[in-house]
Amino acid sequence: MTFLGIPTGALTDRLNRYPSAVLLGMQVLAIVAYPFIGQTPLGRAVISLIGTLVLGIAIWTIRNTQSTVVPALVLGSLAVVGSVLEIFWEDVAVITVGSDVAHVLFYFYTSYAMVRYLFGDEWVTSDDLFAVGAAFTLVAWGFAYVYDIVQSFAPASFDAGDGVVARTWFELLYLSFASLTGVGLSNVTPVTQVAQSWTMLEQLIGVLYVAMVISRMVALTVRRHRG
Repeated sequence: MTFLGIPTGALTDRLNRYPSAVLLGMQVLAIVAYPFIGQTPLGRAVISLIGTLVLGIAIWTIRNTQSTVVPALVLGSLAVVGSVLEIFWEDVAVITVGSDVAHVLFYFYTSYAMVRYLFGDEWVTSDDLFAVGAAFTLVAWGFAYVYDIVQSFAPASFDAGDGVVARTWFELLYLSFASLTGVGLSNVTPVTQVAQSWTMLEQLIGVLYVAMVISRMVALTVRRHRG
């Protein structure tokens, strides 16, 4: 049997060899697809499905790490349940906040597990390079949900100069990526001290990620070529 001209056995082997690449690809797909389909009920359901796939792939990616997969399964299951409940009761604060908390815990845990896996390697593989990007985006996703929790308790925490009190989740994700990468291009601005403190924390993590994780990958790559 083949899929897109590739034998299924070879395809399965590639997916098993590069799970971080699959995870990173799904995250990029969600970012690109959201502006086109995320504004309708059906579109949000599709995005939720993609999010569920991302959760599953994230668990699959860390299955061979030293970190136990059980917490990831528990947190991932709670996040999936929260996403499903939000489709039907998106205006119920308890459900939305609870779902956000589950997503925050899941994304931060899986990103921690992936970074721990990267630091445990003495040689850099191709999948390690994809894992660097995947772990980075997982952190950005986690902080987007943190910001959503912040504005749930203080709706005017983020401002874009348009008079809208609450920002969409995609706007918060945009702010999260801008803060984590340090590019500062977001038109969404944290205006309360709580929102600003979380933004500063994400900026600090972004700098430390480059200083610690990426620099280690570069050093190991150089050592491998010299060896």
